[in-house]
Amino acid sequence: MIIFIVIERSTMIELIDIYFERDNKIILNNINLKLEKNKFYSLTGPNGSGKSTLAKVIMGLTIPDKGKILFNGEDITNKSIDERAKLGIGFAFQTPVCFKGITVYDLLSVASNKSLTKKEACDILSKVGLCALEYIDREVNKSLSGGELKRIEIASVIARDPKFAIFDEPEAGIDLWSFNSLNKVFKNIQENNDATTLVISHQEKILDIADEIILMENGTIKKVGSKEEVISNINSKPCCKVGEMNE
Repeated sequence: MIIFIVIERSTMIELIDIYFERDNKIILNNINLKLEKNKFYSLTGPNGSGKSTLAKVIMGLTIPDKGKILFNGEDITNKSIDERAKLGIGFAFQTPVCFKGITVYDLLSVASNKSLTKKEACDILSKVGLCALEYIDREVNKSLSGGELKRIEIASVIARDPKFAIFDEPEAGIDLWSFNSLNKVFKNIQENNDATTLVISHQEKILDIADEIILMENGTIKKVGSKEEVISNINSKPCCKVGEMNE
């Protein structure tokens, strides 16, 4: 007798019939998507395809007109941003936010929801390519460059130790050395925490390390698959080449 055993990877995030429109324009058109545990996803697509909006719907920053969002099987559609964060969902904005009067150390401590030691905070900053001694006591304000703010925000997501981490175009304002280092950070979040990572990007270096790539177009999911499957689909379009797509 032959016994077949099917091992199914459990779903962390499930989007069911997500629909969102603004000013009579459909932004997300009945999105259905499952994101599995312990996988690295890259969400890509042309300008205006709905990538950032989809990420904000998952985090609770944007409320869909219709549809349902499940996190580890729990319906979180009506949960607040704070409630989703407590469940283990982390989000790094495309454009980082300044916090006048709050130091980098304060921000990382708040994000971690515990009293970090200076050494722990420094270790986190080192992961995103920042010299800890130069930044740990600086305020998170406009005296920092866009790239510095971006890396500090990514560090705050790392400090939270999320189960599901979303990064919206993390490469913006990041130098090449830090960009290569950040790729390792994304993979470490996934591998060390049994977490799922979703990175919105059009950079091929990020697409290279993804387990699966999600291609969006006109508010819909056009393709989910390996790099080879999705890139060939992208590059076959005359106005949609890898490295030329911007949200």
